[in-house]
Amino acid sequence: MIEIKVPPVGESINEVTLVKWLKKDGDYVERDELLCELESEKATFELNAEQAGLLQTIAKEGDTLNIGDVACKIDDTAPKPDGLTAATPTKIEDKKAGTTKVEKAAPAPATPIASDVKATPVAKAVMAEKQINPATIKGTGAQGRILKHDVLEALNSPSVKGGATSFAREDKREKMSNLRKTVSRRLVEAKNTTAMLTTFNEVDMTRIMEIRAKQKDKFKEAHGVNLGFMSFFTKACCIALQEWKAVNAYIDGDEIIYHEYCDISIAVSAPKGLVVPVIRNAESLSMAEIEKKVVELATKARDNKLSMDEMTGGTFTITNGGVFGSLMSTPIINIPQSAILGMHKIQERPMVINGKIEARPMMYLALSYDHRIIDGRESVSFLVRVKELLENPELLLIGKDPVSALLGL
Repeated sequence: MIEIKVPPVGESINEVTLVKWLKKDGDYVERDELLCELESEKATFELNAEQAGLLQTIAKEGDTLNIGDVACKIDDTAPKPDGLTAATPTKIEDKKAGTTKVEKAAPAPATPIASDVKATPVAKAVMAEKQINPATIKGTGAQGRILKHDVLEALNSPSVKGGATSFAREDKREKMSNLRKTVSRRLVEAKNTTAMLTTFNEVDMTRIMEIRAKQKDKFKEAHGVNLGFMSFFTKACCIALQEWKAVNAYIDGDEIIYHEYCDISIAVSAPKGLVVPVIRNAESLSMAEIEKKVVELATKARDNKLSMDEMTGGTFTITNGGVFGSLMSTPIINIPQSAILGMHKIQERPMVINGKIEARPMMYLALSYDHRIIDGRESVSFLVRVKELLENPELLLIGKDPVSALLGL
C-alpha cells in the first residue's frame, strides 16, 4: 500500500484545500494518472498516482490538509480489473498513431418533461434541456398549449431562471477558497499599510489603433500571435519605470529596494479568482515576445496551471478593467509593489485637436501609488510619460524621437 502525501508547493505555504477528486474511491488508476485537484493560497495543482493500483481515498472534498498529510492510498498489489465502469474514463490505444486517447463518459440526458404537459414537442425539448418548470410558463397556444416562442420568452424573463419562481428567497453558503482568502487578506493589507493615492490621465489611442489595423495580419503571420494592446502598454511602462526609479521600487523595513529590471505583473481573471502572473525582464523583450508571454500566462491562469514561480515577484502591475467595460477605476496596489497602472475601456469622445473638435478613441489611465515612496511629481510625471509614449508609438523603439536621437538632442 502506497501513501500519496501532499507535497511542498512553495515557501511559506503550510496547508492546501482538496477541491475535487478526479477519481473515485475504489477506482483502479494507472501510474501518473491525475487523482485530485488541490488549491493553495496562490495556485491550483494536481496529485498524480505514483504507481498503478486500487485507489483508497482518505481526505474528503473541501478538507484542509497540511503539507505532508496523506490524501489517499494506492494498493499496488491489486490486480487490474478486466473492465472499467462506464462512469470512469477509459484509455484506448490508438495503434496507428501510437498515442493514448481518453474517452469520456457520455453526459447525463436532460430531465424529461411529463407527457401530460400541454406543449409542442420542440417546447418540451427546450424545457427539458434548460430544466425549466412548465408551471412557470404561460402557454399562448390553443387551450393554453406551450409553444417554443413561450419558452424562449420565459428564458429571457427575470422571473424564470432555470425553473425558479419569482421572488424566491434562497441563500447559498459556500466555503471561501484559499485563493479568495489570500486575495481578501492582501487587498485589506494594501489598504491598511500603504499611503495609497491615485492620479488620472487619458491617452488618445488613435495611433496605436491605426498601427494594429494596418500591421495585425503581418504581425500574426510573422510571429504567430495577435498584436494586442498589452505589448504597447508594457513597453511604455518599462521605459517610464527606468526613468522614474521610485515607481519601480518598494519598501523593505527601513530600506527602499530599487530594481534595475522590470518584472511586470499582469492581473488576470481566472476561474477561481484574480491571479497576477509575472513577465520577467519585460524591458528586454520584443513586442512579439511580450504578446506570446501574455497569451501563455493567461492560458495557464484560465487552466489553473500557473506555477509558484510564475506567480511570485513582480516590480509593477498592469490591470485592464476595460475588457469588462470599466470606464474608470482606482486599482489597489499589489503589495509589496509601490504602484499599479489601470487600463480602461476605449471610448470615442469629442476632443479639441488644433482648434477643431474631433471624435477620438480615448482611454482613461489610473495610476495608484504608495505616497510613502513615490512623490506626487514622480507619479504624475510617470503617467504623463506613459501617455506620451502611447500617443507616439515610434518613441517605444528607443525611448525618444528618432530625429532627436539622430541629431544627438
